[in-house]
Amino acid sequence: MGKDHRKLLNNLEKLRKKAGLTQQELSESADVSRKSINAIENGIYVPSTVLALKISKTIGCGVEDLFQLPDD
Repeated sequence: MGKDHRKLLNNLEKLRKKAGLTQQELSESADVSRKSINAIENGIYVPSTVLALKISKTIGCGVEDLFQLPDD
C-alpha cells in the first residue's frame, strides 16, 4: 500500500468494542503490544496478513469486516 495506507478503511476500534474487548485483551490474544493495536486503530500501522487474521479470529469477524479499500 505504500504511502496510501491512510486511505485504508479501518473498523477495528468499532468491532473490538462491539466484541467487548479492551485493546490490552485483544493485544494479548493476538500476541502483540497494546501500542500495536492502538497504532492499527489510528491508521498509523497496517497489520501483516497473519496479524490481521489473528485479530479477526479473536473478534469473530472476517478480515474484510475490519479493513477495506475505499471505492474510488
